[in-house]
Amino acid sequence: MKAFLILEDGHIFEGTSIGATKEIISEIVFNTSMTGYLEVLTDPSYAGQAVVMTYPLIGNYGICYEDMESLRPWPDGYIVRELSRMPSNFRCEGTIQEFLEKNDIPGIAGIDTRALTKILREKGTMNGMITTNESFVLEDVISELKKYSPRGVVKRVTCDKVSKLEGGKYKVALMDFGAKNNIAKSLHDRDCEVTVYPAATSAEEILKENPDGIMLSNGPGDPKECTEIISEIKKLYDSEIPIFAICLGHQLMALATGADTHKMKYGHRGGNHPVKDLKSGKVYISSQNHGYVVDENTIDESIAEVGFINVNDKTVEGLRYKNKPVFTVQFHPEACPGPQDSSLLFNEFITMMESRRN
Repeated sequence: MKAFLILEDGHIFEGTSIGATKEIISEIVFNTSMTGYLEVLTDPSYAGQAVVMTYPLIGNYGICYEDMESLRPWPDGYIVRELSRMPSNFRCEGTIQEFLEKNDIPGIAGIDTRALTKILREKGTMNGMITTNESFVLEDVISELKKYSPRGVVKRVTCDKVSKLEGGKYKVALMDFGAKNNIAKSLHDRDCEVTVYPAATSAEEILKENPDGIMLSNGPGDPKECTEIISEIKKLYDSEIPIFAICLGHQLMALATGADTHKMKYGHRGGNHPVKDLKSGKVYISSQNHGYVVDENTIDESIAEVGFINVNDKTVEGLRYKNKPVFTVQFHPEACPGPQDSSLLFNEFITMMESRRN
C-alpha cells in the first residue's frame, strides 16, 4: 500500500506503508544510530514524535523483547529507507512490521531518508503527516501541521503508581518522567533499592521516606511545560540529598535553579555523540535523545558550572552544582554506545550517597 510523508514546508515523500495504516500528525525527528532500533522505539522520550532512522537498513536482527526500554513503544510513527522483513538472529522473536502492527504505530518505508534528514538539518525539526490517503489536499494538510504541538507528553509516559526494585544498601527515589528501564537497573546493579515515583509526586512524599539519593529521569517534550514538576524539584534541590539527573531531569533541575532552556534546531539523537568531561578531560561516546538544551549564558555561576560539553557543537551536556551534592547530564550514561564509557557516573552518584551517610 502506498503511504505519504508530508512535511509542513510542503515536501512530500512517497513510499510504502508499514505497521498500522492510521493517519498521524507528529513532530519529525531523526536518529543516527546504526543499531538499537528497538531501544529507540521503546524510549519514552520519543512520545509525541515520529522517528526517522538514518541508517538505511533497519530490522535485520528482528525484535528481541528483552531489550525493550519500557513496556511499550512510544513514537507516533516510524520512518525508514528499507525494512528487513526476514530478520536473522538467534534472539529474534518477531519482525518490526509485526511489532508496529501489534502496537498500532504507522510508518513508511522506501523513501530517501538521507534527503529527508538533510531537509531537517537545514530547516530544523518540523511537523509532518504520515498517511495512506492518496486524495490529500496539500494546503489543508499544511494548515493542520502548523497547528500541531506535542503537549502533556510527560503525563502520558510516566508510571501510574509507586513501584520498587527491592533490596540494596542505598535507598534511591527515581522520579519517572519517562524513565528508561536501564536507569533503575543500573542503580539496582550497584546495590540500590530503587523506588520509582510518578512524575506528579510531591517533594514532601519523597522526602518523608528519607532516601539516600534522588534520581531524575529522562523524558519527552518541552521542559518548560512541566511547571509544577519544576517547583517540586526546587524543594528536592533544597533538601541536601544527593541528586543525579539525566536528560529531561537535567533540564528541569536547571530550570528549577534559575537557568533557561531553548529548543535546538534539530537536536541530538543517536548513539555516537562525543561528550567531554571538563573535570577529567576525558571524552565519552554517548547515547543522546533530546531536542532542548540548557542555555549556558543563563547559568548562575554561584550555583552551578558546566561539567560536560558536546565536542561537536559545544552545547551544555551536564552541570555540576557548587554548593549541593547535585550533578546532571544531558546524555544517557545508562545506555551502551561506548559501550560503557560513561556508566562510571552512576558510581559517582553512589560515592555521593556514601559520603552523606558518613
